[in-house]
Amino acid sequence: MNPTLRDLSIEQRIRLVEELWDSIAADQAALPLTDEQRAELDRRLDTFEADGDLGRPAADVLAGIRKRL
Repeated sequence: MNPTLRDLSIEQRIRLVEELWDSIAADQAALPLTDEQRAELDRRLDTFEADGDLGRPAADVLAGIRKRL
C-alpha cells in the first residue's frame, strides 16, 4: 500500500505545510509581480501614506487578543 498524506499525524502534516510555505517564501523572487499587483500595492501604499495612521504596535494587538481568549 502506498502511504498518503492522511497517514501522517496532524502535527506532521502541519510541519510539512510550514516547511513547504517557508520554501516558497524563500523563493519569492521566482514569482514576479504582475502589473496589476504592482498597481494595487502602489495604491495601498499611497492610501497608507495619506492616512498617516501607523496603527498599533503588534505587542499591544497580541496582548488584546490574549485578554479575550
